[in-house]
Amino acid sequence: MKNESAKSVRCAIYTRVSSDQGLEQDFNSLDNQREAAEAYIKSQAHEGWRPLSASYDDGGFSGGTLERPALQRLLADVRARLVDVVVVYKVDRLTRSLADFAKLVELFDQHEVSFVSVTQAFNTTSSMGRLTLNVLLSFAQFEREVTAERIRDKIAASKRKGMRMGGPLPLGYDAENKRLVINPQEADRVRHIFRRYLELGCLTKLAGDLRKRGILSKVTRRSNGASRGGIPFTKGPLAYLLKNRIYIGDIIHKGRHYSGEHAPIIDRELFEAVQRELASRAQARGQHRIVDGSLLTGRIFDDRGNRMTPSTGKKGSARYRYYVSAALLQGRREDAGSVPRVPAPDVEAVVIKALRQIADGAALSGNGRDRAGTDRDLIDFRVEKIVVRRNAIEITPRDIGCDDPAAPIVLPWSPAPASPRREITLPAGLDRADPRPIRAESRARLLEGIAKARLWLDELATGRRSDTSAIARREGCSERCVRMTLSLAFLSPTIVQAAVDGTLPQGHGVSRLLELPVDWQKQMQIMAPPL
Repeated sequence: MKNESAKSVRCAIYTRVSSDQGLEQDFNSLDNQREAAEAYIKSQAHEGWRPLSASYDDGGFSGGTLERPALQRLLADVRARLVDVVVVYKVDRLTRSLADFAKLVELFDQHEVSFVSVTQAFNTTSSMGRLTLNVLLSFAQFEREVTAERIRDKIAASKRKGMRMGGPLPLGYDAENKRLVINPQEADRVRHIFRRYLELGCLTKLAGDLRKRGILSKVTRRSNGASRGGIPFTKGPLAYLLKNRIYIGDIIHKGRHYSGEHAPIIDRELFEAVQRELASRAQARGQHRIVDGSLLTGRIFDDRGNRMTPSTGKKGSARYRYYVSAALLQGRREDAGSVPRVPAPDVEAVVIKALRQIADGAALSGNGRDRAGTDRDLIDFRVEKIVVRRNAIEITPRDIGCDDPAAPIVLPWSPAPASPRREITLPAGLDRADPRPIRAESRARLLEGIAKARLWLDELATGRRSDTSAIARREGCSERCVRMTLSLAFLSPTIVQAAVDGTLPQGHGVSRLLELPVDWQKQMQIMAPPL
């Protein structure tokens, strides 16, 4: 009888080592594991085993997680049914977690893949083999957890002695021989931040002040050469810096502080004064928090994508609610939207009125579930997102399982002026429809803006300037200002001629014409009554 040729069995060799030390050597731990696995596969050649050419090597990765690049490639090939047997040197090379091992075995079984350990004879197809594997992996997981406990205990003991145990370097310090040493230039910045906060008494004002002075966060270099930091401070990092006891020579560990080995930058009197000011501000905010208001929290944004945060203001004995752009609160006014601050009651009233009309219409059509009870229930049920624009409020409805998703709802709206509008009483015989011409200074600013816009547009079109940021740097203004001014280059010839002749009506200056659409016909439709 002729012997039937053995079926070819595709074997994937997986190797792993937790530390990357020694990997630069000609023959390292990964090479040793692969050599042993290849020898084992060769011994099974009579069964048709052959190693795959693909390499699955994880150097410097812990076995406590499955998030390893080579292992993920191996699992992808298993799902693609490119592997028949997974060969490892020892079980703990694959994983040290019993839960992760159960997931891997389940995946192998689903794709008819066997698992082999070179130094430990296992057969995952039998119940006894699974039991033995689970026992070994339980000990491997126990060893990993005990090692982690020892490391945590060592860190706690070291911090009780005031030693620094790694982590990001705070502004004002550098690291030498694993100890913190004062950086004189950065230390001056830290002292300025503490003193300036006591003068201003407000994190938002402090962030804006530091931005104007060019004071940025600490720049540090990562091991891969990339850098982090060097950006303007916002309220969160500033609050963390002002509360950091490392600046008075302490080391913090799990809410407790110990005397550190490093020298302090701030004296305790200044530090305690800042803590008292921060605490008083926090208490004041807590006392004036409005529980029942701010219905649109988490859903309202300005037209540049910044979340708008509830805020309050006080004038005399009256307190007012607002939604304020996060960019404005962080001192980045140039990044805020066209309407960075809106009265909360006004916006909520417009939104609630529109949603009530929709809900009532849905109830009349037979869909009673769209009719919510309270205003908050209505917003929670119907609203996904709200965007505040200069002339409109855009509501994105929540998907409630309809076949066709609802289109965004655009509501005409304009923010109330900061001061009441004054009406002019005309003498008898004068026609109110006959408008006054534009003021001379407004006309001059408009003509200057049109000239600049046409010049800048020509520079961009001919390539003399690469983008609007280059123009902004040259002109000493923000890029947003350049982009807004450029819209004046697209005014219709009729409007430009009226500006030159001085026949534009009063109130049609730069700010009014910036809002016009690019289409000339639409411009003339909007401007037709005045012109």
